[in-house]
Amino acid sequence: ARAGVDHVDRQLVPLLKRRFGNMDGAARIKPDRSAVRDEWRKADVLAKIDAEAAELGVDRSLMARLYEDLIETSIAHELDVFDRTRG
Repeated sequence: ARAGVDHVDRQLVPLLKRRFGNMDGAARIKPDRSAVRDEWRKADVLAKIDAEAAELGVDRSLMARLYEDLIETSIAHELDVFDRTRG
């Protein structure tokens, strides 16, 4: 079981790196800081994740909690990049 978890983690880290790289790009093209937090987009992502979890038979509540944290962490990261690149 541990080896399986380790294998999945080795796959997740590069994917998360790509996700945050996309956040870096988004921070660079947003016209102003207030554009970073997009509640419509957040709701859209959460709805897509919920649908995917339902289709795969994954605990939807668990996915909602994980993605809520991931999205908020992503927003904080994007704000940081926005501030650093506009500094």
